[in-house]
Amino acid sequence: MIPTIYHNPKCVTSRKVLEAIRSRGLEPEIILYLKTPPSAATLRSLADDSGLGVRGLLRKKGTPYAELGMDDENLTDDQLLAAIAEHPVLLNRPIVVTGKGTRLVRPIEVLDEIL
Repeated sequence: MIPTIYHNPKCVTSRKVLEAIRSRGLEPEIILYLKTPPSAATLRSLADDSGLGVRGLLRKKGTPYAELGMDDENLTDDQLLAAIAEHPVLLNRPIVVTGKGTRLVRPIEVLDEIL
């Protein structure tokens, strides 16, 4: 299976992960999720497959997390997924999907678990 990376080229960590994948002789499918936001169904799959749950996909720093009230524990998974789909900057990154699993690759050593 070709790895897939949900990538933000402006993110240092995301660039390092992409470089690490390529250094292993792999050319991943690159999803520029800020330009092409994943659907709510795809996001749910990433949350489930990674074991993070929907809240685990959320990025707080440098996003409208607080302004949107994303810390409200009463928000349902569907509401959180809709918010991420509408504001893809809320998606934490980089997320990498391989045949061995799905991981939020922070720290970069997590990549070894799925390559």
